[in-house]
Amino acid sequence: MRDAEAVGATDLPTASARYDGHADWYDAWAQTAGAVAAARVALEELLPAGSGPALDLGCGTGLHADVVRRRGYAVLGVDYSADQLRLACSRLPVLRADARTLPFPDGSFVLVYSMLTHTDLDRFDRLVAEGLRVLASGGVFVYVGVHPCFVGPFVERQDDALRLHRGYRAQGWQPRTAFTGTAVRHRVGVHHLQLESLLGAMLHPGTRLEAIVERGEGQLPEVLGVRLSCG
Repeated sequence: MRDAEAVGATDLPTASARYDGHADWYDAWAQTAGAVAAARVALEELLPAGSGPALDLGCGTGLHADVVRRRGYAVLGVDYSADQLRLACSRLPVLRADARTLPFPDGSFVLVYSMLTHTDLDRFDRLVAEGLRVLASGGVFVYVGVHPCFVGPFVERQDDALRLHRGYRAQGWQPRTAFTGTAVRHRVGVHHLQLESLLGAMLHPGTRLEAIVERGEGQLPEVLGVRLSCG
């Protein structure tokens, strides 16, 4: 692995990220949000015990690093938002980088994981491809994101039921709707992928699908989690 000190924020454009200016609010909100709690449950289920270097792609404020450390890994977090990393650095070593163009050699990590990121950027397939590129043979890739069928700006949630409105097939950045809510998607926007595109981004030669989980507090799942093995 390249020394994290060798690749700093000066290597990236100074343009602000979507979460810049929202980090303090997000950190407090995420610690009480039901979908984030469900994502942590899925992560805990999907993570194997192990040791060695792990990479958190799009680490945000670093809220999930404790889960991974408890499984035995040494975690490094990368994110494009300097504001998010300002808080994350108290929870794990961090590096400002674009998850779609990582500054690490092939095979640098035994575990790569990403949490709730496919709704925050375009070309999610590149994030997955880069995560698999820096994954060592025999390593594990885990992704947990909001469920594209049950959470989105076109989904009207009604207790333990939901009503689907037009929009599921409209991939990409979405306008605000009556169902976007007033929390994170209202602040930073939402990038929607259909289920086939989300899962299709993880189909790569040399990888094996090991597990899929759907988790959430009610009768309808809020998050979808996937574990891949490499080699």
